[in-house]
Amino acid sequence: MPSIVSQHTQHIDSVNADTIVVDSDAILLTPHYLDAFPETDSIAKDSSVNEISTLPSLQIPSAREAKPFTPNPLHDPSCMSLMLAGLVLILVSYRSGYKYLENLVHNMFSTRRRENLFEDHTLNETKILTALTINTCIMEALITYIALFQWMPALRQSLQSSIFMHVGLFAIIAMAFYLAQLCAYNLIGHVFSDGLNTKLWTDGFKASHSLLGLLLFPVVAVLLISPELTKNLLICAISLYFCARIVFISKGFRIFYSNLPSLIYFILYLCAVEIVPLAILIAGIVSLCNWLQ
Repeated sequence: MPSIVSQHTQHIDSVNADTIVVDSDAILLTPHYLDAFPETDSIAKDSSVNEISTLPSLQIPSAREAKPFTPNPLHDPSCMSLMLAGLVLILVSYRSGYKYLENLVHNMFSTRRRENLFEDHTLNETKILTALTINTCIMEALITYIALFQWMPALRQSLQSSIFMHVGLFAIIAMAFYLAQLCAYNLIGHVFSDGLNTKLWTDGFKASHSLLGLLLFPVVAVLLISPELTKNLLICAISLYFCARIVFISKGFRIFYSNLPSLIYFILYLCAVEIVPLAILIAGIVSLCNWLQ
């Protein structure tokens, strides 16, 4: 067999030859291209290559424009610890004060002067109410920070420089505003009505304020995770706040309205207690942030 191969290889003149050598023993086919691949022009003329060129080509996908990193309370460990602390207080006090959560809706809408004798009111309701109030103030502080950062570009540099200081300050202001409102409602209730109606009214205020914090928590969570939805979620948070206020105001109207002249006092109450203090509070927060800048 080796002698046959050696006899056939003698007929190959060069490695570039395209020949078929025939003898009596075997047929040897020499390679078509041994030196190099064919030129590009010759490939383009080949029909099989033309078929391959009709396949779809790979396109590089377009990317979004890079944006600078903007820190928010999600990247501040102190703010996240404050937020989690409010939730932990609720969880710790839930076991002893879950009855209050069951009566939230009842306290928000009920104007019945004589309560059910078998209704269970425990002393631990104060504990769960305090936890819910603190949680609402923290949620309001985080929303206030994000709203100022979104709608007040002049304050962004100051807000970014000390996130936790601003959020903590807003939480303290929210708590002070809540206590001031509670004192004002007690004073107005005792002046224009009796103690029982005052208690019904303030119970509605506490319940609506407590429930507001629970409703704002998922909104704040999505705000921190998805900044691109900030505008829509801020509108949602503001809507929840005004819905809670409307529920409370409607309960006060049903408690204190007796005749047409009392409607004048109710309108004065809306302006003096509900609208003007809120406008002063917003202006004061903006002025305070400008002062801290």
